[in-house]
Amino acid sequence: MRTQLTRFIISGVIAAVVDFGVTAALLNLAGWSDFAGKTGGWVLGTLTAYLINARWTFRAAPTVARTAAVAVLYLATYATQTGIFVVLRPALSEAGWALGAAQAGAFVVAQGVATVINFVVQRTVIFRVR
Repeated sequence: MRTQLTRFIISGVIAAVVDFGVTAALLNLAGWSDFAGKTGGWVLGTLTAYLINARWTFRAAPTVARTAAVAVLYLATYATQTGIFVVLRPALSEAGWALGAAQAGAFVVAQGVATVINFVVQRTVIFRVR
């Protein structure tokens, strides 16, 4: 489990960099809304995470059932993390945080919650060793 957790964290950091980079670019350069920008970042970050985790972290062969299960899980965590981000980012800004700090703070909290949910479900349900 320690190896899987370490690999999951490494792949999560890589996916989070992709997610946050795209989110920040869409919010600050393209002028997208919090919801749309976070959604765009999530899509690319999620694809990155899935590809790395399936092959490297859990060393599992892709199957239709696993892909469907991961899609359902990712949609649930998408709703969770996007909801947290969309509520928390404006709240942090209203509390006096600079825009970039509010975006980063909301991102870290939302991503942290989603990461814990993802690891537990992937390890115990989707990619468990039988």
